[in-house]
Amino acid sequence: MTRSRRQTEQRRPAELSSFQTLLDSTDWASLATACGTGESLPAALALLTSSDPVIRQSALQDALGPVTHQNSIYQATVPVALYVAAILNHPAITAGDDSQDAKTFSNRPTLVRLLEWLGNTAYDADDECVAIDERLYGEGYLDEYAEMRAFREARPAIFSAVEALLCHDSADVRHAALIAAVPLIEHPLLTQHQADLAGHARRLLVTSTDRRHRDRALDALKAWGHHTSGLENASDIAAREHYARLRAARASWDGNRIGGGYSEDPPF
Repeated sequence: MTRSRRQTEQRRPAELSSFQTLLDSTDWASLATACGTGESLPAALALLTSSDPVIRQSALQDALGPVTHQNSIYQATVPVALYVAAILNHPAITAGDDSQDAKTFSNRPTLVRLLEWLGNTAYDADDECVAIDERLYGEGYLDEYAEMRAFREARPAIFSAVEALLCHDSADVRHAALIAAVPLIEHPLLTQHQADLAGHARRLLVTSTDRRHRDRALDALKAWGHHTSGLENASDIAAREHYARLRAARASWDGNRIGGGYSEDPPF
């Protein structure tokens, strides 16, 4: 085998294992979470594929809560994320939460909430977060943060499951999948998907009124070199101006604090 062929094989995106394989082959008890170890995670994760939507919704906190704290990536985060990605096409998840019992539950469908969690976690490990932490802790920060590196390396496998939902019949699912996909394709093997995601982002901006989704879509398009002025509505312009005022106020506060202008932190 030639060296170039070995390099090509090494750069192929990792395949996503089946959810049952991930559940059974992971030593959960040995993995750190925000509140101890992952010993209780297998039971909680298994309930996410229950045929009862109320059980699925109730299991979300037990399954995702232990690895969701202070924007941190824990040892158990990667196997949980891979498991979540692997069940996105599970019949119990794709069937939706439209039963009569589910209508008494005020939360969003399980599929949407799982996509939102994947997206939030991916943003916690994106290039911008890494750059900020490297400025704070030094350029060797990522070398010492094995959990963060592991999640970033798993992005192609996670994306393979999220990508399949970009054309879902439900707009809520499509939009959640897009927002999750944006930080995932920062991985070097996935940057070729920018053009496709840009199209999805433009379609989202035509119909969505969700402030967070619109902000994410506009930010992504700007980062990819697209002009967005024609895509912004009055709400987007107002939000952009509001964010600019907040940044200016924060910069002024930081400058005054460093210069001794404040005797104590302001009350916010």
